[in-house]
Order: sequence, then structure tokens, then C-alpha cells
Amino acid sequence: MNILHISCSPRGRASESHRLSQEVIAHLLKNMPAATVVERLLCEDVLLRIDEDYALSQQSSADASKSGTAARSEVLIKELEQSDCLVIATPMHNYTVPAALKLWIDHVARVRHTFNVGPNGKVGLLRDRPVFVAVASGGRFSGEGSRQPDFLTPYLKAILNMIGLRDVTFFCVEGVASGPAAVTGARTQARLALQDHFAAGRWGRMRSTA
Repeated sequence: MNILHISCSPRGRASESHRLSQEVIAHLLKNMPAATVVERLLCEDVLLRIDEDYALSQQSSADASKSGTAARSEVLIKELEQSDCLVIATPMHNYTVPAALKLWIDHVARVRHTFNVGPNGKVGLLRDRPVFVAVASGGRFSGEGSRQPDFLTPYLKAILNMIGLRDVTFFCVEGVASGPAAVTGARTQARLALQDHFAAGRWGRMRSTA
């Protein structure tokens, strides 16, 4: 069993999204203690923007060269292919995903590698597996008291679905910019949501595909 952990906050391990993702991983390891966790902290392992050769290869049948961002893409795609479960820790920046996560997506959402284009549009090539997304936001974007739009969760659902990952679950810590009491309350809500999810045995699909 291989759990791939992608952490995207510039605050790294000190961030709320990373802390929440660690709770997700703790639940997974409780159910499958022999699992291996592969960590990729994008605040430390910074990705470069897609280069010209890679971009041109997306528009033609010719594959990109094995240098530059194409070579980096190969590594990240292989890492994703070898995972049985994906955990993404991300803040919400300006209503959507941060630049670091968008760069990771640009590296792994690659035609003829993780999706193909057919008569009916794009078709994912990856085997489906559970994806858990731990989101932290300064404001509230869901439920009562929400004050901002959410372009993060629908975008991630759509792009992950495009490459074949459809089993996506979100856990959120919202309103963390409203002070310590709000942070404590948001953490408690997220912890209860995690407990309910895993108590219901909804991690079973990962177990069955291991």
C-alpha cells in the first residue's frame, strides 16, 4: 500500500492544510498500518513552470524531450501511478488552488500519459483510487456564514476526473483568519468529519485495490 502525500502550502508543515492532511493520513494508517507514505512538499521541492518543449508536445503527436519539465513530469506521473491513495494538502488562494498545486497538476495532467482525447472529449488513463483533499482557507466558502466563492473544489474534481481519479473526498478547515477561537472550532469540525468518514468504512475501496 502506497499513500502519496502532496503538500502545497508555502507555510509547509506549519500550515493548517498540512496539519489536517496528517490527520487524514493517521486515519489511513490506523486502518492499514503497513502502508508506506511518500511525501512531496512543494514548498521545499519547488516545481518550475512548464517549458516550451513540454507545451509544444501537448499540441502534437510527438512526445516531449526527456529533459526540462518533461523529465520532471515523468517522475511525478510515475509517483502518482504507483500510489494506491492520494492525499493533497492545500490552502485556498484567491478562491482557488495555489500556484504550487497548479504547477503539480500541469506536470501530471499530460496527454497520452494520464489522459487521452477521443471523439467524446478527454478520457482519463489512470486507475481510480481514493483521493483525500485537506483544504484550509482564511474565509468561509461553504455552509452558513460563507462569504466567498469556491473555485477550488469544483476545479479539483474536474481536473482529477479528467485523468481518471473520481473518488475524491474533501475535508476543510475554514475561517482560520478569524482568530484562535475560529481555528479551534474549524479544527473540531474537520476532526468530526474525519471520524465520521472513516468510522463508516469509506476507505474500503483503497483496501480492496491494494
